[in-house]
Amino acid sequence: MAQFTRIEVAEVMKQTGIVPLFYHKDVEVSKKVLKACYDGGARLLEFTSRGDFAFEIFGALNKYAIAELPGMILGVGSVTDAAAASLYMQLGANFIVTPVFREDIAIACNRRKVLWSPGCGTLTEIARAEELGCEIVKLFPGDIYGPEFVNGIKGPQPWTSIMPTGGVSPTVENLTAWFEAGVTCVGLGSKLIKADADGNFDLEKIESLTRKCIEIISDLRS
Repeated sequence: MAQFTRIEVAEVMKQTGIVPLFYHKDVEVSKKVLKACYDGGARLLEFTSRGDFAFEIFGALNKYAIAELPGMILGVGSVTDAAAASLYMQLGANFIVTPVFREDIAIACNRRKVLWSPGCGTLTEIARAEELGCEIVKLFPGDIYGPEFVNGIKGPQPWTSIMPTGGVSPTVENLTAWFEAGVTCVGLGSKLIKADADGNFDLEKIESLTRKCIEIISDLRS
């Protein structure tokens, strides 16, 4: 079962402002990257379900987070159907993120009171997701729509909470554009966590870049 309620997850997303995205087939590598994000101040991580036996990796990673990283909230992304969402929730996923809007996933998550964030690309999709109880909508792919889209959505729907994912950069300029447009938080993937040519991760860089992003967002909100 989830360790955190959907409202608690939504609040942490809002407070920290970033949700790192990451997948790796090796459990030990995943633990090190998760720890680097945690040490940098992140309190959420979206484990993207993009490989064979990804659910096994997530299960081990979530057990590690519960035992060793107090307050760390793990969720799962790239979920495409209710069956997969249910499987990950059985493994303790605290939130479910999808690349598209699917009502079957909404129903499965709402039944367990787990936060779900569907990938939406139109105002109609966003409105329908909110009607089904969505707290924070994922704007995907974020770089295709841009901050101007968010600003347009917030006009008629100022209550809408948006998390752009895809193309978000950990820079002052990019984060400023998104947060001034009114986003609640941002999803950061390969531009925050990226392996080098040999497949190795610079853990110190991930930690420092995570910390820098959180500081930038905090400054923008002050």
